[in-house]
Amino acid sequence: MRRLPDASLRGRAITVDLEGESIPAIEGEPVACSLVAAGEPMLARSVKYHRPRGPYCFAAACSHCLMRVDGLPNVYTCRTPAREGMKLERQNAYPSAKVDVFETIDWFFPKGLDHHEMFAGVPVAEQVMAKVARQLAGLGLLPKEAAPTPPESRTVRTRVAVVGAGAAGLAAARELTERGIPFLLFEREDHVGGRLAHGAPERDAPEITDVATLAPASLTTRATVLGLYDDEAGRFLAVGVWEPTGTRLLKVYAERFLLTPGGHPPMVPFENNDLPGVYAGRAASLLLRRHDVAPKVAALVGWGDELYGLARLLEERGVKLSAVVDLKGPPPSGAHALAVEGSEPKAHGMRSVSAFSFTPREGSRRKVHCDAVLVSVPVSPSFELARQGGAKVSFDAGRGLFRVEADADGRTEAPDIFAAGDLTGGGSAKDAAAAGRRAAQTLVGGLS
Repeated sequence: MRRLPDASLRGRAITVDLEGESIPAIEGEPVACSLVAAGEPMLARSVKYHRPRGPYCFAAACSHCLMRVDGLPNVYTCRTPAREGMKLERQNAYPSAKVDVFETIDWFFPKGLDHHEMFAGVPVAEQVMAKVARQLAGLGLLPKEAAPTPPESRTVRTRVAVVGAGAAGLAAARELTERGIPFLLFEREDHVGGRLAHGAPERDAPEITDVATLAPASLTTRATVLGLYDDEAGRFLAVGVWEPTGTRLLKVYAERFLLTPGGHPPMVPFENNDLPGVYAGRAASLLLRRHDVAPKVAALVGWGDELYGLARLLEERGVKLSAVVDLKGPPPSGAHALAVEGSEPKAHGMRSVSAFSFTPREGSRRKVHCDAVLVSVPVSPSFELARQGGAKVSFDAGRGLFRVEADADGRTEAPDIFAAGDLTGGGSAKDAAAAGRRAAQTLVGGLS
């Protein structure tokens, strides 16, 4: 990955401290983005085998980007804005992440290590092994200083609470605004639009709603919904909201909850899929569209419309493609010239990706040079909040994912919980917007 030569300046140029070394960054962009753009793709070591780890999803869903930031361990650097002089440290390595003596574990136990059974029944050795395993398996070190006192929590009430400001959430918010229904919309990113703003461009996708046209004070960005709970006052969302003085906890009571949080990029099982330099397709499009950061040569693997949309986006911005491999079937008509049906993908490299190999459906195994492998597959629905609220979640065998069961109007088994968009199994951004609008229309009819 590198910052594109024609990149527009999207913030003030600053430096951050990576274990004593000054690294260039852009103020406000995710720390992990600044690091990979500066040629530092390895951010940590894995807990058990101490394999190199780099950011994968840029959605705080994979934990591959956890670092110690200004003394605080286990910080998602894919979501932490860069600040001048902030101190970054890699975790789970000795004496350093680049030269880690514990990576020998991966060599000594190529078929896997079950530390629960190692030396079982040997009194002294068993106790020693258990202690060693506990030390090796910890995530980072405790902070040296006490955590600052967070701002006091706050309670708010509204008619409708909407989670997620992607295509579905924005369409619902527009509908609620037009009907004069009070609502609050929470988005964990610092911008709205979801895949409309940072995914591979889709044909016939709706425009991103101008937030100025929504009800005043209805939108809160950098707000992470932590859970959906009940108490004596009713049902509420627990929301962590970023503020300059710290993260404030909100208790948001509502009569109806419309959940449109989208999904997160899943991992696809293949050899060396955890190497730094393997990125989710949506992570790659986010880095390119929001931060002008992209690989020089990329190999694409996966399936679905987004795979080919990503290929078009990368080539339009000057990224060379070395392979486009569809793991599910023949490429559609008009797909990229390199696109082939293939299997057995594998990433190659020591500390980071340097090549990619696969077996075409017709032909012998091929190996191509690249500095990034981009895995573009349909997202896995973020169903946890809906399930906590009483909605039914089932496994869709055809798509290979769990999804929230909802009818065409967004109704779920929980009468006050509505769902739309990727949460119910995917589709295009246009489909998601239509579903969000229908769900908003339906829940309005049930308000007291």
